[in-house]
Amino acid sequence: MFFAVSKILGFFVVPSNAVAMLCALGALLLLTRFRKAGSRLLGLGVLLMLVCGYSSLGNLLLLPLTERFPAWIAAGRTPDGIIVLGGSIDPERSQARGSLEMDAAAERIITMLQLARRYPQARIVFSGGSANLIQEPVSEAPIAGDLLQDFGTPASRIVLEGDSRTTAENAEFTRRLVSPKPGERWLLVTSAFHMPRSIGVFRKAGFEVEAYPVDWRTRGWSDATMPFTALSAGLARTDVAVHEWIGLIAYWATGRSSEFFPGPRKIN
Repeated sequence: MFFAVSKILGFFVVPSNAVAMLCALGALLLLTRFRKAGSRLLGLGVLLMLVCGYSSLGNLLLLPLTERFPAWIAAGRTPDGIIVLGGSIDPERSQARGSLEMDAAAERIITMLQLARRYPQARIVFSGGSANLIQEPVSEAPIAGDLLQDFGTPASRIVLEGDSRTTAENAEFTRRLVSPKPGERWLLVTSAFHMPRSIGVFRKAGFEVEAYPVDWRTRGWSDATMPFTALSAGLARTDVAVHEWIGLIAYWATGRSSEFFPGPRKIN
């Protein structure tokens, strides 16, 4: 139920969809006796679209998320396991085309392959099913598993979790699957903006992991005042940031995360 509700509500609250619906409502009201209200709604919608699309708002919302966890430093002993969260492979397109199709979070896959080679004794866990609510679900995990083997990772090192549809399920299902032992060192690879929520659910699941953020999307705080030169780029950035902030609030409110805005803490 949580998955379906989150997907449906998520469609309506991301800025690009909300602005589009506001403009559509305004346009419809122009055809009625409520023309004045329709004109105001349409004007507001256009204004919000321009602000979200061209201003630095998307970066301002994203940066507190991406800068929450620093880049991982290989201090201490090598990791026992590496967990890579799904959301980087488009399984439906990959299946239809018969080749690997990735999206904007492709850095997760590249990092997975790099770490698999750098730490040849570590288990590589890919956690990702299908978050598709409309089409026939196709899991990301088998595609990632085939890719790892194509790049020389032995099947004995690969653990695939292909049933999870949400970040909370990533943590819960992965913990059950790998049964981490006390003292083991596990890395968690996901997009930097997604890391706070991911760490929160893994802590809630009782699985202590170290953040390995990738896919930063910005150069850092220097981009806080940087406007966008394409409307679509600014809207996409704002959508990602708002979606993640809403996810943090929803996970904290429903008890799926250890805290509202998880941050780094020392791992002994």
